Amino acid sequence: MKDICEVRCIHEENVQRAQHARTDDGVLDEAAALLGVISDPTRLKIMDALRLGELCVCDLAAVLSMSISAISHQLRLLRTARLVRGRRAGKVIFYTIHDGHVEKLIDMALDHCRQRCGE
Repeated sequence: MKDICEVRCIHEENVQRAQHARTDDGVLDEAAALLGVISDPTRLKIMDALRLGELCVCDLAAVLSMSISAISHQLRLLRTARLVRGRRAGKVIFYTIHDGHVEKLIDMALDHCRQRCGE
């Protein structure tokens, strides 16, 4: 199947509907930036681990077999993007996924890929 129409035509009703319902460019830019942060495999692994509950930097480093400094760097980016949040308990900071929207986004992406991979 070609990616272009064989006949050039504009379906005015469809165009009007799409233009009217289009998402604001600022929101799309922000969503693209958010998805860009999540798109890094290491950050996605961190988010996947946090779906099951809160973990500190040391826990995440052990789960992912990475250095604490590497995990800390990635958590800083995730926190800045408001994808994770920290809770201090004495000298330890426990991280969780920021909210249900973020968790649903991760779950949906993983479910989509599991279906495509036949898992």
